[in-house]
Amino acid sequence: DGAGVHDVIGSRCDPYTNHLMTGKDFNYCCHSNLTRAALDAGLSEMDVHDVLNVFMCTGFTRDTNQYFTKPSPVEVGDYIEFLAETDLLVSASCCPQGDVSMACGGGGEPVCYPLGVEVYKLEDGLLQEKGWSPSGVSGYKGKHGLPSYSLACTTASG
Repeated sequence: DGAGVHDVIGSRCDPYTNHLMTGKDFNYCCHSNLTRAALDAGLSEMDVHDVLNVFMCTGFTRDTNQYFTKPSPVEVGDYIEFLAETDLLVSASCCPQGDVSMACGGGGEPVCYPLGVEVYKLEDGLLQEKGWSPSGVSGYKGKHGLPSYSLACTTASG
C-alpha cells in the first residue's frame, strides 16, 4: 500500500441521501455504480454492502469534529493488495466526484485519474505452505441482545 490513506469512517455517496439533502435525483454516484454492477451479475441492490474507500482521505477536524474529505495523496504506482479468503464478487467504483474536491452531485467537472486492477490466482497450496490458514466462521448466534429474534422481515400490520 503506497498511499496509506483509506476511508473506513464514511460510506459512499448514494441517491437516497442526495435526494434528502437536495430534493433532486442523482444517479451518478458510487452506490448507483455498485448497484448497476450487482444487477449485471444477477444480484439486487440489497446485495450491495458496506464499502472500503481506498485512497480516500477523510477524517474529523480537531476543533469542531466535523467530517471532512480532501484530495488523496495517492501517486502513480501506489497500490493496495487484498487476499480473498473465499470466492466473492468485487466491484469497484472510481469516485464520480473525482478527487472528492467537489460534493456529490455538486456539478462541475471532476478531477479523475485512471485506476488499474490486477487479479491473480495463486498456485494451489501456496498459502498453506507459507503457514496461512483461513479465518474461522463466527460463532455469533445472531440474537442482537433480544430473547427471540428472526431475520425474517415483518411489517407494521404483522
